[in-house]
Amino acid sequence: MDQDRIARIIPKLHWRLMPTLLMMYVLAFLDRANVGFAREGFQANAGIGDAAFAFGASIFFVGYALLEVPSNLILYKVGARLWMCRIMVTWGLVSAATAFVEGPTSYYVLRFLLGITEAGFFPGVIFYLTTWYPRGARASSVGIFFYGAPIALSLGGPISGMLVAHDAFRLHGWQMMFLVEGLAASLAGIAVLFLLHDGPARAPWLDADEKRVLLETLAEEERVAPRKHDVRQALRDPRLLFLALVYFLIQMGFYGLTFYLPSQVAALLGTGIGAKVGFVSALPWITALVAVTLIPRWCDRHDNARGAGAFCMAMAGVALLVSAVTPSPLLALAALCVAAGGLIVAPALFWSMPTAILGGAAAAGGIGLINSIGNLGGFVAPNLRAWLEIGFHSPGTGLIGLAIGTVIGAAAYAAAPRR
Repeated sequence: MDQDRIARIIPKLHWRLMPTLLMMYVLAFLDRANVGFAREGFQANAGIGDAAFAFGASIFFVGYALLEVPSNLILYKVGARLWMCRIMVTWGLVSAATAFVEGPTSYYVLRFLLGITEAGFFPGVIFYLTTWYPRGARASSVGIFFYGAPIALSLGGPISGMLVAHDAFRLHGWQMMFLVEGLAASLAGIAVLFLLHDGPARAPWLDADEKRVLLETLAEEERVAPRKHDVRQALRDPRLLFLALVYFLIQMGFYGLTFYLPSQVAALLGTGIGAKVGFVSALPWITALVAVTLIPRWCDRHDNARGAGAFCMAMAGVALLVSAVTPSPLLALAALCVAAGGLIVAPALFWSMPTAILGGAAAAGGIGLINSIGNLGGFVAPNLRAWLEIGFHSPGTGLIGLAIGTVIGAAAYAAAPRR
């Protein structure tokens, strides 16, 4: 009977939680990835070369990694509502300030600060979802949250492309893009104070019986399959470090694609970055939206998140390789669509594994550690791609290197602990 009630409560959780969480993720992803749309004018106006651009784009993840664990532990203590507000307001202000970069040094400093201010956002949301959703609904709940990245890149691509293409108020288009999208995140952070609640017990939109059933279900799952709750013990668990390695390889492929997709599409179309490139760049992320809608739900029904995630990642690696070597622009675009789908679904399914092992403060710290190490893949990917392309004097070798790393990650994914 309680399972029937839970089945009726889950859609209510989706409708009440996911619009706010998705809005947050869309803005977060937009502010970390929009530098790809600013690249041409940004480099020309601010005097930043290719290697400096790659380093600045990636140094975000160093600042992000340094404060992931402490930020998530603070969230565990003070609650998601207050801490998420702080994160969004500060990262939005830093992102907006990127409009006034005047050379490599200020670019590096602001990208590093953006990572510091955003640290804890993503693992904080993953931990927050474990306080609401029973295990049988977590893959689909994280899958819905992962709509944020493709929505940001499918809708945000055309928006960023149009902003970049139009100067206004004596500012270049790329400056307007950073200002508009950064300040939008700060305003949304204030709205979070009124839209989020810290757990089912405090949700006014759940009645007393729904709260009881949901809280009892979560407590019963913990009793039947207890998870580690000691932070220090969890952070020394080799399973956690292996999961961090898997996530690192996922993120290498994902950010290697994300940061360079606009310029890659522009090369396929034989044009500069603008509204046209923005619209075509949206196609891979629309494909990813379809994939992340269907596959996690199937995995919740069949309890096969690990196998499906490894397969999606392997397909993404092969697709990246095809996009790098094929002479056909149409085939290359189709391959990029497959790669985007695989690299969105694989991390969405991934988080069902650590949340099955960790609980309480250990989940907050452990998820933060996995995400901090994993996101260093976002630091390595653009730099590795730039080094390979410069070293081999070929624009395709960087993507080939990332494709190989993604296939290796798929093998590690298949061997990852799930219980």
